[in-house]
Amino acid sequence: MQYHLISDRIATQLVASGLKLDGVRRLIAVGLDEDLADGPDITTLATVPADQRSFGTFSARTAGCIAGLDIAAAVLEMVCGANDVNFTKCVNDGDHVQAGAALANIESPTRGLLTAERTALNILCHLSGVATATALWVEALAGTGASVRDTRKTTPGLRMLEKYAVRCGGGANHRMSLSDSALVKDNHIFSAGGVAQAFAAVRARRSDIAIEIEVDSLDQLRSALEAGADLVLLDNMSTEVLRQSVQIANQYTARTGRPVVLEASGGLTIDLAKAVAQTGVHFISVGALTHSAPVLDIGLDLQSIM
Repeated sequence: MQYHLISDRIATQLVASGLKLDGVRRLIAVGLDEDLADGPDITTLATVPADQRSFGTFSARTAGCIAGLDIAAAVLEMVCGANDVNFTKCVNDGDHVQAGAALANIESPTRGLLTAERTALNILCHLSGVATATALWVEALAGTGASVRDTRKTTPGLRMLEKYAVRCGGGANHRMSLSDSALVKDNHIFSAGGVAQAFAAVRARRSDIAIEIEVDSLDQLRSALEAGADLVLLDNMSTEVLRQSVQIANQYTARTGRPVVLEASGGLTIDLAKAVAQTGVHFISVGALTHSAPVLDIGLDLQSIM
């Protein structure tokens, strides 16, 4: 199905947010195609006059951190046409709102608004849920010096949007793809024959990217440091072992002058976040930010008909 173009105003805002315009448009089209695969919206065509316009409001039903407003605006523009949509934000992505807060006001053809409603809300509720979950981790880590960041445990096709939502919540992004940085995991180490061999093989192939090595013991950590790892992922370690790992890394840096970034991962819960951060690690990676975040309840209510 053919959809309208996104306006220059919304496109500029999406790109400024670090999103790829073609990717956003493609994802929106997939969502709309699910609703319109068998033809137009039967209920809306039957109940709404073709020339009717409405004024409506996106509102938060529960408190949380917002992400995805410009994407919701893009959904409406692709259905209604940019010239037929007046989308005015009441808050910005990254803002924390209370239940009942107005997020955006929309004035557009009623048929288009109701046709686009579910796709827009699916995206807005999901991304705001990811941002809200991230914000809770950020709050738990406040004052520790450590940051929470995501993983590649994302919904297929939605990685770009979910990682954007993590940024809205105050978190940091890990790699976006398998080629923008290297992460040597246990299976790579097993296949290559050891930590040093795996690191050397990756460095020989790509000299221009950061290489992170996953380790699950202090001996592996020492091997990763001596191999020259830029970052080390400390997997499923107790707080005591994490503390020892930080000491070993600091001793290595004092001896060589090479700083090492440490990241804790595996089995972490928000209740343990502060204790883990206080061991001295730089990052805590949490797959649950994207794979388990509950949606934030947001609704659209029509306020008046024109």
